[in-house]
Amino acid sequence: MFPNIFQYVSASNPVKAVLGSNPIRFWPFARAPQKGAVGYALPYAVWQSPYGTPENYINNLPDIDNLGVQIDVYGDSVDSSRAAAIAIRNALEPYGHVVSYNGEEKDSTTGLYRVGFTVEFWQTH
Repeated sequence: MFPNIFQYVSASNPVKAVLGSNPIRFWPFARAPQKGAVGYALPYAVWQSPYGTPENYINNLPDIDNLGVQIDVYGDSVDSSRAAAIAIRNALEPYGHVVSYNGEEKDSTTGLYRVGFTVEFWQTH
């Protein structure tokens, strides 16, 4: 039901080069440190599971799920946000597939640049 994406991202040296390694700034949604808090640094990324579908059977419990994961990368420049998004995408592609690019924007409140995309995985139980 919940993807194992942190293990894929945290194993990637290119991701660690842009998101750090202690900690890796790749947080579940609503858990990224806020500006001024301990651990806050840019760029960082958050992820959430906006959808998923179990592979249902008539006589058995599902043994695999198709899971969508939305990833949003925030940085203080277009270049830093894009570089982090590319590193994360490349780390995840061996395990799943990018199914959409969800746009880019500059947040008017924070001034941060956001790059978003969605990856789908087939994950066994």
